[in-house]
Amino acid sequence: MSSASLLPPADAQPPVRHPDAPAPGEPLGAHYEHCFGCGPGQPHGLHLEARAGDGVSLTAEFTVQPAHQGAPGLAHGGVLATALDETLGSLNWLLRTIAVTGRLETDFVAPVPVGTVLHLEAEVTAVAGRKIYSRATGRIGGPEGPVAVRAEALFVEVKVDHFTENGREQEIQAAMSDPDQIRRSRAFEVNP
Repeated sequence: MSSASLLPPADAQPPVRHPDAPAPGEPLGAHYEHCFGCGPGQPHGLHLEARAGDGVSLTAEFTVQPAHQGAPGLAHGGVLATALDETLGSLNWLLRTIAVTGRLETDFVAPVPVGTVLHLEAEVTAVAGRKIYSRATGRIGGPEGPVAVRAEALFVEVKVDHFTENGREQEIQAAMSDPDQIRRSRAFEVNP
């Protein structure tokens, strides 16, 4: 059962996919080289790979590595919550909105062994002003496999100043001086 803060208000609007959003089936790629969730430059990161879906939805996968375990041979719950948060945050790329996680509620339904590929699907359910409501499910054994984790989230739209005024100076400068304009802008488009 969701907390009241995750229920969209009565005047919430259905989400609208941005016309410049990646086409269904297209990979979203990493938003930042050193992001723990999706960045290829993080040796122990999740290396989560997301693909645009229909509407304002996506699918993603990550393989649980030995570095992600909590109990022997099982994924750490915090790592699973991170995978859900990264997946939900990636939805904002389909809205072309800069947003950060305001609230994340996670249900752990079944253990996820090391070596498992976690299949995630997520969708934005509503938008109300600066608030974006979404949900995600993670399955093991395939996209139709049993549910292992699920989450509901509230993201809040922010300006890029949120990152440039609060992030560590050397990483901000490195991201802002990237000659690739797309990578430069994407570095600040998904939740920190």
